[in-house]
Amino acid sequence: MKVENTQVQMRKGILEFCILEIIARGEVYASDMLEELTQARMIVVEGTLYPLLTRLKNAGLLDYTWKESSSGPPRKYYTLTAVGQDFLHELRLTWEEIEDSLQIIRNKPQGLAPAPPAAYPPPTPAPSSDEDALI
Repeated sequence: MKVENTQVQMRKGILEFCILEIIARGEVYASDMLEELTQARMIVVEGTLYPLLTRLKNAGLLDYTWKESSSGPPRKYYTLTAVGQDFLHELRLTWEEIEDSLQIIRNKPQGLAPAPPAAYPPPTPAPSSDEDALI
């Protein structure tokens, strides 16, 4: 097993979250997103970003507008919809839970076994009819 494969999977798992965080700051052009994700070492290529943007748009999380560009054809600028803002809010809460969980795991002293689950008291056996006669 290669650590690089796991690292790639971890990045892929939070890519959607990162894209929504970038767009939440205001309208953004896809190439600018790509540049920011690359600078953040998310290692994203256009072939990954554009299908993901389309999927998020089709899910109602994003919207876009076309704007004229002084350096070429019109550009598509993305913004979050109200549904996208709510979705991002839920992802932020989930991320906080994940961070908290990881801290709990990482901060546990070595050598301590996890506490056993709470045991239920053993059931009390029902007396037999012969024992009832003796009491």
